[in-house]
Amino acid sequence: QVQIVESGGGSVQAGGSLRLNCIVYGSSVPTGCFGWFRKAPGKERVGVARTGRRGPSYVDSVEGRFTISRDNAKNTVYLEMNSLKPEDTGMYFCASTGTPSCFPFTSKAWTHWGQGTQVTVSS
Repeated sequence: QVQIVESGGGSVQAGGSLRLNCIVYGSSVPTGCFGWFRKAPGKERVGVARTGRRGPSYVDSVEGRFTISRDNAKNTVYLEMNSLKPEDTGMYFCASTGTPSCFPFTSKAWTHWGQGTQVTVSS
């Protein structure tokens, strides 16, 4: 059984920063593949960042502003978000493939999901 618990969301002004936390139970953060996704109001869920055996990768819209990282001792995945924009607003979800292999954000291989944490960026 895998449980994923996100936290760290909140409301910030444009240009601000937040760090999201993804605590993983029942799966290995050091050896797994983990990603962050978001669902903006009225839009479908999309991937924004992932990390696995080949390191981190990002979608173009967050490249250079967001950083995904791991704290292996805490079995936790983080998403550091800087220079936030109103269009970053949404519910952010942490997910895992359950394997060491990463897949495209749109893959059905992302099978383990947290409940989400809300991020609101105002102008």
